[in-house]
Amino acid sequence: MKVWSVKKPNREQALAISEQLGIPVFLAMLLTIRGITKEEEIRDFLTDEANFSDPYLMKDMDKAVSRIIYSVENGEKICVYGDYDADGVTSTALLYSYLRDSLDADVIFYIPSRGSEGYGMNKEAIDKLKSLGVNLIITVDNGISAREEIEYANSLSIDTIVTDHHMPSGEIPNAVAVIDVNREDDTSPYKLFSGVGVAFKLVMAIEGEYADVEGLLENFSDIAAMGTIGDIVPLRGENRTLVKAGIRHIQNSDRIGINAMKDEAGLFDKKITAGNISFTLVPRINAGGRMGLSEKSVNLLLTENEEEAISIADELGADNVNRQGIEKEILNSINEKISLSPDIINDKILVISGNGWHHGVIGIVASRLKEIYDKPVIVIGIDEDGVARGSGRSIEGFSLCDAVFACSDLLTNYGGHPMAVGLGLDPDNIPKFRKAINDYCRNITMPYSSLNIDCKLNPAQLNLDLVDQIKLLEPFGAANPTPVFGLYNMVIYDIKPVGNGKHLRMTFRRNETYITAMYFGISVENCSYRRGDTVDLAVTLDRNEFNGQENLSIVIKDIKYSFSNNEELIDSLRIFEKFAVRDKLTPDEAKIILPDRNDFALIYRFLKGNNGFNYSEYALVKALDYKINMGKLRIILYSMKELGLIKWEQGLYINRIELLQSQKVNLEDSIFIKKLKEVL
Repeated sequence: MKVWSVKKPNREQALAISEQLGIPVFLAMLLTIRGITKEEEIRDFLTDEANFSDPYLMKDMDKAVSRIIYSVENGEKICVYGDYDADGVTSTALLYSYLRDSLDADVIFYIPSRGSEGYGMNKEAIDKLKSLGVNLIITVDNGISAREEIEYANSLSIDTIVTDHHMPSGEIPNAVAVIDVNREDDTSPYKLFSGVGVAFKLVMAIEGEYADVEGLLENFSDIAAMGTIGDIVPLRGENRTLVKAGIRHIQNSDRIGINAMKDEAGLFDKKITAGNISFTLVPRINAGGRMGLSEKSVNLLLTENEEEAISIADELGADNVNRQGIEKEILNSINEKISLSPDIINDKILVISGNGWHHGVIGIVASRLKEIYDKPVIVIGIDEDGVARGSGRSIEGFSLCDAVFACSDLLTNYGGHPMAVGLGLDPDNIPKFRKAINDYCRNITMPYSSLNIDCKLNPAQLNLDLVDQIKLLEPFGAANPTPVFGLYNMVIYDIKPVGNGKHLRMTFRRNETYITAMYFGISVENCSYRRGDTVDLAVTLDRNEFNGQENLSIVIKDIKYSFSNNEELIDSLRIFEKFAVRDKLTPDEAKIILPDRNDFALIYRFLKGNNGFNYSEYALVKALDYKINMGKLRIILYSMKELGLIKWEQGLYINRIELLQSQKVNLEDSIFIKKLKEVL
C-alpha cells in the first residue's frame, strides 16, 4: 500500500512559460511539476545538443590520462577490469573498444564470475592478469573499495587506475588515479553518472581539448545509454544527453550485436525507448552475468561477425528465460517461508535468506519484495559451499547503504548506494545481521513508500495530443519518471481477463465518460476490486498503433479505493509491526490498535456472511467501511487465528481467511490482547 503524493501544478507559471517559449501549456505544466522552470534549464532539457562539462574537472583525471597515454606509447598491456551487470558490461565494452580501435592499445578485458569471484577486484584475478603480462589495470564500475587488492597489485608492479561511481566506504585506494565523483575532494559539477558515464568521460579526456564529442556519441552513446538506463541513475543533465543520443543510435544501429539482440527480443521494427531498453535489452545483457559469464555480453557488443552476434543474442535470450524461471522458484520458496512464519514480514527492513538461491537473481527478487511490502528488503542466498551473499533494494528516502555500512563488523564485504546494496557474510551471522540492521533503524521513522502523481486529469479530456506533449519529456527514467496521472472517483463498470488470464482490461465510468485501461500482471483471482467499486486510478498514457489505427493507451500503475486514507492505515499497521517485533509501545499507540468485543463481532459477522475472505487486508478494511484500521485488523486476525476461530493463509500471493466452526472462546485469552492491555 502506497501513499499517493499529488503535485499541485502552478498554472500561472505554466501559462507564463508557455507564452515565453512558445510551448503547449500542458507541457509547460509538466516541466514545472519536475522543477524545471528557468528558460535555460528548459531549453537544455528539451534540446538534443550535446552538453558536457570539462572531464578534467574530475579529480585525478589528469593522472589517469597521463598514465594511459604512457602505457599506450610504450606498448604496455592494459586490462579493463569490469563488472558483470549491465553497467559494468557496457563500461568494459566502451573503454576496451576505444583503447583497441582508436589508440591501437595492447588491451584485454576481465569480468569476474558472479558465482565464483563475486563483485570487484580479487587477488586470484590479479595473479592471472600478472601471468598474462598486464602492466596497468583500469577498473570500470568498481574499485573504489578495493584497497587491499590494489595494494596487492602494487606489490606485483601492476599499476591501477580506478574509475567508479559508487560511494567510498573508507580510505581512497592507493592507486595511480582514482576517478569517482563521490569522492569528498571531487569538485566536478556533475555527480550522477553510472560507471559507463565515468568511462565515457575518461574517453573524452583522452581525446583532449578538441575532442569530437558528437563523434564520440555516435560511436559510443548506444552502449553508454544501455548501461546508464540499466544502473537506474538519474536521467538528468549529462546522463540525459548520453541516453537521448544513445536511443537514436540504437534505433538505427550499425552495431551488429545490438541489432541481433533487438531482433531476438522482438524490437527490431519497434520504436526504441528508454522503457523497452530497460525492460527488454538490459535484462538480456544482465542475464549473461546472472546465469553464467558476462564475457559473452561484452563480446556481443564488440563482435563484427553476424553469425557470432546471432548466436550470443540467442544464448542471452535463453539465459533471460532461465533467469525468470529461477526468480519464480525463489519467490515461491519465499512465499512458503512467509506462509509458515508470517511474522518475518514485520521488521522495518526485511532480511530473508535461503539455501541455493542463485546469487545472480536475488537482486531482482529483492526488488519484487520491496514493491509487495513497501519497505527495504535484503535477500541472501547461501550456496553449497556455505558462502552467503545478499542483495538489497530500498524505498525512496531511506539510505540502505548507510544501514548496511553500520553493520560492517558482521560482513565480509559490502558496497552500494542508498537505493541498492550488495554484501557478503558468514551464514551463521545472518540472524545477528537481521537484528543489527533493524536495531539501526529502530528509532528512525521510515518514509512512506509513495507513488508520485504528476497531476489530476479529467477523464473526459484524455486524448492523443496530451500523449504527444508527454513524449517531448522523453527519455524517462530515474529523476525523470514517466508522468503518472490521477483519475479520481471512477466507478468500475467492467473487468475482463486477457492474455490467458494474466492481465485485466478494466472499464471505468465517471459521469458520462467511459475509459478502458489495462492492468498488467493482475489476474481476476488476485484483484480485490469489483464492479461498482468507486476507485482512484494512477495511470500512464501512451499511443497504441494497431491495424493502421492510432488509439489512446491507458495503463494502470496503481488503484486505491476512493476516499481511503492510506497514510492513516499505514501508520496503524506500523504500530502493529512495532508491537509484533516487541518494541515498546506508548499507551496512545496501544489504544489505536487495541480492539474491543464489538470490533471482533463486526469481523466475525462479516466473515460468516461472506464465507470468509480471499483478498488483501486493505480490501477487507474497505469492505468493513473503514470502521477498523489496518493495525487493529491485524491484532484481531492474529487473535482469532490463535484462538482457533479462523484459518488464515498468508503469503506473497494469497491472503485467504476461512471461518472455522468453533465453540465460544474468551477473547481475553489471546496473548495479543493481554500484551496490549499491559501497555495501558
